[in-house]
Amino acid sequence: MRARNTRHARNLRMHGVLRGTAVALVAVLTFGASTAYAMYRHYSGNVHTVDISALVGGDPSSGTKPATLKDPDAGKSVNILVLGSDSRSGANGSLGGKVATGMRSDTAIVVHISSDRSRVEAVSIPRDSIVDIPSCTASNGKKSSPQHNAMFNAAFATGNDMGGDIGSAAACTWKTVEANTGVKLNDYLVVDFEGFEQMVNAIGGVPICVPYDMKDKKANHLDLKAGYQTLNGIQALGFARSRHAVGNGSDIGRIGNQQRLIAAMIQHLLTKDVLTSPKSVLGFLDAATKSLTTNMSLTDMTGLAYNMRSIRGANITFMTVPWEPWPQDKNRVVWKSSAATIWANMAADRPALGEATTQPATSSTAAPTSGSAPTATSTPTTAPTSGSTAPKTPKPAATKKAGEEAFSVDDTTAVCTAS
Repeated sequence: MRARNTRHARNLRMHGVLRGTAVALVAVLTFGASTAYAMYRHYSGNVHTVDISALVGGDPSSGTKPATLKDPDAGKSVNILVLGSDSRSGANGSLGGKVATGMRSDTAIVVHISSDRSRVEAVSIPRDSIVDIPSCTASNGKKSSPQHNAMFNAAFATGNDMGGDIGSAAACTWKTVEANTGVKLNDYLVVDFEGFEQMVNAIGGVPICVPYDMKDKKANHLDLKAGYQTLNGIQALGFARSRHAVGNGSDIGRIGNQQRLIAAMIQHLLTKDVLTSPKSVLGFLDAATKSLTTNMSLTDMTGLAYNMRSIRGANITFMTVPWEPWPQDKNRVVWKSSAATIWANMAADRPALGEATTQPATSSTAAPTSGSAPTATSTPTTAPTSGSTAPKTPKPAATKKAGEEAFSVDDTTAVCTAS
């Protein structure tokens, strides 16, 4: 496998609902299982696989890796840690701007896939969360001391500072998540700035409702006007990174935008136009797999996704771990007691919010039609093109506040008036 630069996630982001699963899901829905598996032979060469089992203790994956299109964890729930770093290696330097050396995680999402593959829950962890970081072991054998009342994103930096590689960084974050949540992780994914930009461009941009003007020079010179927009790769990256154009400038506001953007990407990927365009899907697959660093093989991703082929937007939920200001520093957050219930439910494969929200599954190959109602982002299925008039649609009521309230891909999280 060729040498690669460190790779980094946006939330997949973000990917994805998790990037790998979303990528494989689209491939399967579009081309069928046999073609999707054949594509694996090409795209598996793009994925940077880093096995961190020795660093986290035990085998992160369960069962024997199959050589056929099968879900390696069939009948079992799966928890995947989606991470992002602020590494500026390679082309990421021009996209991210100048920062201190090293890597820190700026996105962390624990994605839970239910054992019956009918439900996905993505829980964002604020980077400023105050947690305990256990002793970590790096790829070079170095060990860190436990840290009490440390910022969550320091775990990623601790692993990288010791080992100088993304595997060590991901492993320390993995151990920190397990120690503070009680949720056993199965795999991890990391995607970088460059990969995220390419993924968005590969599918022709992401249609989304921008409820107010957004300007942020520090986030890829973001400059968006309120209204329905189709964001290109650079704009989407700025939208996901911006803290200065989201209300009070907090990390929570940025998390909300990241969640909305991932939901909009999922919605767009599941529209009829994308699913019937081999060129769009192939471009997305190539960009997405190039951006991945993971313990999962593309075979595993594809098998997992195939078993998720009946899932729909109403069964994909985004939320942020419940938090409150840390009494010792109002710029940091601690988790509320209700967070323990969410983590316990996830560990037990129950709905995280304790509610049976799963909707009846539809045909495993049917995609939403062009007449589907606007969903999580209040975005029309067909976004307005430059110089055209947006479709006349009723003004929806914002029902969920991303970043602060749990919402599904089918919920409305922003209001834009079509003109």
